[in-house]
Amino acid sequence: MCLSGIKAAFVVAIAIPLALNSVETEGQAEEIRIFVSSFAPTGEAGIYAYTVNGQTGVVTETSRYTNIGNPFFLSLSPDKSTLYSIHAENGFGGEKHEEVAAFKVIDASGKLKLLNKKSTHGTASCYLDVGKKGNLLVVANYSTGDVASYPLKRDGAVQESATFYEHEGSSVNERRQQEPHAHCIVVSPDNKYVYSADLGIDQIVAYKIAKNGQIHPLGDKLNAEVAPGSGPRHLTFHPNGKHAYVINELLNTITVFDYSPRNGALKEIQTITTLPPAFKGVSHTADVKLSPDGRFAYGTNRGHDSIACYRVQEDGRLRLIEIVSSSGAGPQNLAVTHDGKMLICANMAGNNFAVFHIDQSEGKLTQAGESHELVAPSCIMLR
Repeated sequence: MCLSGIKAAFVVAIAIPLALNSVETEGQAEEIRIFVSSFAPTGEAGIYAYTVNGQTGVVTETSRYTNIGNPFFLSLSPDKSTLYSIHAENGFGGEKHEEVAAFKVIDASGKLKLLNKKSTHGTASCYLDVGKKGNLLVVANYSTGDVASYPLKRDGAVQESATFYEHEGSSVNERRQQEPHAHCIVVSPDNKYVYSADLGIDQIVAYKIAKNGQIHPLGDKLNAEVAPGSGPRHLTFHPNGKHAYVINELLNTITVFDYSPRNGALKEIQTITTLPPAFKGVSHTADVKLSPDGRFAYGTNRGHDSIACYRVQEDGRLRLIEIVSSSGAGPQNLAVTHDGKMLICANMAGNNFAVFHIDQSEGKLTQAGESHELVAPSCIMLR
């Protein structure tokens, strides 16, 4: 297995305002506000705003923005005033570089106003994240295997890229891992580091956040490795900031790491399957999320079309609770509501998203109402 490395490039940063969240009026159930992206070409795609009834799970559309192509992934500024989306007007993963689009969130309905767009400098741009201070945006490009960082203006608009890095290496899966494939990029909860899970090289590549929208590699010694052929896809941190969870697409596992804020190191402490032992079919994981209180974790299986539910132990390790149907084909993305009482699952291949109640004592899932139809939902972002 050939691993590791990066090449570089350059340039600048600033801040952001406002806030829109879930609302609850006296005597009524909480209305959870979400954005959901529809992964389709321009004219068919869109970013949809909904409210979800916190008791019944009933979904109501409140706004939509359709002048966008293949909005695969979304991210919100910390104050919820600016939404960022992938924009692939010329087709996703084609020869032309894609863009990141910045939108001002106009009101509680989720109405969007385009601020500006900037090149991602890569193709199949698949992940966005915003720094905790709201002045940094980072992007991962799957097909070209690279990442970029951008300073953000005070109004949320994206400035020219400050740094750009190409990952290098390969791994053991000859069909999927002949070259780097940066599949996500996540800012650490302490806003010190950035981590990119690269499916192609079986590594989590680590970066230090610098000034003016720049990030810099921590070096090969601080890049975390997973088992050969795992194909790390998405990464999330425990709310306590002590552990990181990486879901591995190719081997259908979740790897748990201890996280050191001192130097950014990730130390593996567990790898656990997402599938039942009796399953012999083809399946690939997609997303991993934790409840806000850190007691439960959830991972998606595309092929088995299910959600694996785990209890998080005191040391951060996972214990499987159950594996339940995702109520649709190809569960792509998850969101756990701010109060930890509901989970929403985007079934991209099934053209729907489903809402589940979370049992507060055991973490088990029960579907709330019928699934909501939407063409290729790919990302759910809580408002």
